Amino acid sequence: MAANRLLIEGLVQGVGYRYAFAERATALGLAGWVRNRANGAVEASVHGPAEAVQAIIAWAQQGPDAARVRHVAVLDEADPAPRADRFEIRPTV
Repeated sequence: MAANRLLIEGLVQGVGYRYAFAERATALGLAGWVRNRANGAVEASVHGPAEAVQAIIAWAQQGPDAARVRHVAVLDEADPAPRADRFEIRPTV
C-alpha cells in the first residue's frame, strides 16, 4: 500500500480536473480525496496499491484535455487520516 499527497499547479481549476481526477482514482481502486485550493491549485490525497498510486501520479501530470499542468509535487503520507474506503471530492480550502 502507498499513500501520497499531491499538489497540482497550473491551469487546473475550471477545467473539470477534480472530477476527472476522482473518476480516474475510482477506476484505479484508490481511496482518498481531491479539492481545489484558494490559490488556484488542486490538492489530492490518495492511498491504495502502490501501482495504482503511481498510475494516478502519472495521470496527474497531464490531467484532462483542457488542463495545463505546470507542476505536480508528490509528498509521502505515512499515515493519512482519516483513511477513507472511497474517493471523494471535497470543498475548496
